[in-house]
Amino acid sequence: MKKKTNEELHRPGAEAYARMEKMPVTVILDNVRSMNNTGSFFRTCDAFAVERLLLCGITGTPPSREIHKTALGAEHTVAWRYFADTAEAVAWLRAEGYTVLAVEQAEGAVMLQDFRPTAGRRYALVFGNEVDGVAQEIADMCDGAIEIPQVGTKHSLNVAVAGGAVLWHLFAGYLSEKDPAGATL
Repeated sequence: MKKKTNEELHRPGAEAYARMEKMPVTVILDNVRSMNNTGSFFRTCDAFAVERLLLCGITGTPPSREIHKTALGAEHTVAWRYFADTAEAVAWLRAEGYTVLAVEQAEGAVMLQDFRPTAGRRYALVFGNEVDGVAQEIADMCDGAIEIPQVGTKHSLNVAVAGGAVLWHLFAGYLSEKDPAGATL
């Protein structure tokens, strides 16, 4: 097995990426304290062509050496915006017609494997603080929740790992709606 070179992967440059169709998903980070986790979200959002990343509350923002360590430049390609208050970000997206979902262990949550994005709908996914999760005030503002099933001894996954799992699931769903011969959205 020969590993593919970067040239063989045919990845777009930053300008081409900016013009690409994006998955109709916005990610909201609700008071994520680790800049390494924030950097990981930038990189994951880049990989799956998420339309934007909203950094809220104590969540760090670029430019940051710590964010760059894990983002590896994705902080320059993923559209992002800072909100001092997560509730303001959620209210803004709801007014724009987004379905806002907390990624949280909550009553009535849909298990990730059962969640199917609805064609034509735009989603905002709220990922919470590493210790406290999505703040209850923010969860109360959401239209629903997605839960990642787990069977181990720990209460939850690392927030950046959770982001990768959920965003991959949505990306795979959007890809299956497109021409199977192409990898574009």
